[in-house]
Amino acid sequence: MNTDKLVEMANQIAQFFEALPDPHEAEVGVTDHLRRFWAPSMREGLITHVRAHGTSGLRPLVVSAVSQLEKSG
Repeated sequence: MNTDKLVEMANQIAQFFEALPDPHEAEVGVTDHLRRFWAPSMREGLITHVRAHGTSGLRPLVVSAVSQLEKSG
């Protein structure tokens, strides 16, 4: 899948969870969503993008989620 599309989709997911009053719950929500509903190739595409290009253009919750995904494999 196109990396730009992955970034756009991840940012949309983060925007949804930003409405939660608890920032930790929002972070867990984004990470859980990416684990449960994204194919492994999509998650790896997003992680690879961050490794190659940094976090510019990503919402903070996506950055946090990518960090958690990298740790858990």
